[in-house]
Amino acid sequence: MTLTYGNLLALFLGVPILMLALLTWRDRRRKDGLPVDLHGWSPFTVLPVLIIVAVLYTLPWDSHLIALRVWWYDPARINGLAIGGVPFEEVAFFVLQTLLAGLWLLWLARHLPRRALHRANTSRYPLRLLSASVGGCLWLLALVLLLSGWRADTYLGWELVWALPPIILQLAVGADILWRQRRLLCATIFPLLLYLSLVDALAIHEGIWRLNRHLTVGMLIGGQLPVEEFVFFLLTTLLVVFGFVLGLSTASKQWLHAHL
Repeated sequence: MTLTYGNLLALFLGVPILMLALLTWRDRRRKDGLPVDLHGWSPFTVLPVLIIVAVLYTLPWDSHLIALRVWWYDPARINGLAIGGVPFEEVAFFVLQTLLAGLWLLWLARHLPRRALHRANTSRYPLRLLSASVGGCLWLLALVLLLSGWRADTYLGWELVWALPPIILQLAVGADILWRQRRLLCATIFPLLLYLSLVDALAIHEGIWRLNRHLTVGMLIGGQLPVEEFVFFLLTTLLVVFGFVLGLSTASKQWLHAHL
């Protein structure tokens, strides 16, 4: 049986999403609530907003890189429908990745051992400036490399230039909040990053999509996964998870209400 992009999404994203949705439904019936420091906005409000933002922010970037022929798809593995030159399955992936990350984080937030809460320490606000500054330096470096005309940096440069600004913004407004949730963040991000990278490696092995070797640096992880793909899943997972935690955070909601 030929593995299509749609089959891949249904099997490796649809099935775990369904399982996590059932676990979330069970937890709600049992009234297993989120920790008190994640009683900001409702997760069922934050998650749809993140999905909409993910699609709107990623679609133009994805369309541009497809036009540059950074990667392309086997016509026999997609259904032929497209939005702005982006296959329908790719757009569905934006939605499903965000949904998978959000449901996985929700399950972990309810089941990880909880620690005693500590009052926010204003001395941690410099952490926002420091982390945002480091991110800004990385963004400038990526931009310089991209503008240098080095073709091998095309994919890596474009993904860093595209993804770092919203991450920098998230760090600027809530790096201290994210730091206090570091156990939850690590437990969410690293398994998800490994899982999505393995799925991506399978898709490349099966020929669902191929990358232009002239527009990548040529480094492969495990002899199969281009390093740019790993960086892509790292960046997009950070974007979703950081955004979700900041949306759920009680401290974020209190800060916003205090400054509006």
